[in-house]
Amino acid sequence: MINGLTTASKALLEQLSRGLQQHPRRITAALAALLLTGGGGAFAVASLAPDAADLPVRLIEQNVESLASQATLAELTDWPVFSLFRSDQLRSTDTAESLLRRMGVADPEAAAFLRRDPQVQQNLMGRTGRTVSIETTDNHRLVRLTARWVPDDSGQFKRLVIEKSGKEFSTRVETAPMKVATRLAGGVIQSSLFAATDSANIPDAVAVQMAELFSGDVDFRRSLRKGDRFSVVYETLEADGEPLRSGRVLSAEFVNDGKAHQAVWFQEPGRNGAYFSLEGQSLRRAYLSSPLEFTRVSSGFGNRFHPIHQRTMAHLGTDYAAPSGTAVRTIGDGTVEFAGTQNGYGNVVFIKHRNQYVTVYAHLSRIDVRKGQSISQGQTLGAVGATGWATGPHLHFELRVNGQHQDPMTIAKQSEAAAPVAAAARPAFQRVAASMRLQLASSALIEQASAE
Repeated sequence: MINGLTTASKALLEQLSRGLQQHPRRITAALAALLLTGGGGAFAVASLAPDAADLPVRLIEQNVESLASQATLAELTDWPVFSLFRSDQLRSTDTAESLLRRMGVADPEAAAFLRRDPQVQQNLMGRTGRTVSIETTDNHRLVRLTARWVPDDSGQFKRLVIEKSGKEFSTRVETAPMKVATRLAGGVIQSSLFAATDSANIPDAVAVQMAELFSGDVDFRRSLRKGDRFSVVYETLEADGEPLRSGRVLSAEFVNDGKAHQAVWFQEPGRNGAYFSLEGQSLRRAYLSSPLEFTRVSSGFGNRFHPIHQRTMAHLGTDYAAPSGTAVRTIGDGTVEFAGTQNGYGNVVFIKHRNQYVTVYAHLSRIDVRKGQSISQGQTLGAVGATGWATGPHLHFELRVNGQHQDPMTIAKQSEAAAPVAAAARPAFQRVAASMRLQLASSALIEQASAE
């Protein structure tokens, strides 16, 4: 029987194959009809179940309270009220109208109030850089405007609040303490230190501190290389959760040409705080490498083409390009040997240091010291100017040892450092240094992750 069925099946398949070759469309239609019929057969079998109309029916009634039973139609159709927030900084060109317009406020009454209120005129308009936050309704009417700023170094900040209550605006000025927070950041040098810190959203004041910290080991004017990297942990002073200014650098690492330089802030009991290497060696040297805070340098130590004499001649010093009025500081402790006017130097100050060292600060716009006065490292002695033989505002700086001109950068590197961390304070310093190592490592990882 099985063999018979097999033979019959083979014959049927051969006939179907020949028919499919001769009449493909007819055979396909027949197979489709067969499949549809099979589907109908399956449906017919399923329909043998009891008819739903014959099943027993039970009616259940229950009262349900409407969600809108206590609301009016107007309340149901009104959009929910919400507030809009925005922050920005004051600009020198801001007026009441331009400030509000830039911050998305469309409120003529608020603009009129800002124009006539004396507290606003005194503490807001024309105060470039102050942080301003606003709150508005969903139709851009002013609810509250808050301006914050730091008036001094007391650790307090000022808060100007302009607030609408009912139909009237009111103004008040408050004083509150700032909170200190810590931030980690890092970057890679592509062109300059400031370009790298800008890319990492690091304040300029922090960049300056880093340059000052490592100026005895890294020549930020001439020895930076593409690919040098840095990590930094620094304080921020915050008002109502918003950073208003940067604080002290707590620790930093700068890798220049593959060599790592590190610094950590530490205060020994009974002494002023200072920066040390992670091994406890002081980073304070007898001489600073520059009489100005880190800035662009127009020319270095060596020969140059003199712009006035129109010939190449020895340039026995360093010229620092800076705006007129920029503070000039002494690079080391000493006594004022001369303060006045002298030939091509114009307004000039000579400082005598120990070991036959003399420093010269020329072309000053003003002089703030007098002959015979004792002066400490970093103390301001005058301001950048263009007096004497100068084609523009800059500082001409010289360092002489036994009457011979020397490269100030070389002398700064060779000068002796201050005392290391005292033995009694070593355990406390080691704890701080260990913590800062972890934070610097975390900062480096953050910078690496952001770069990728």
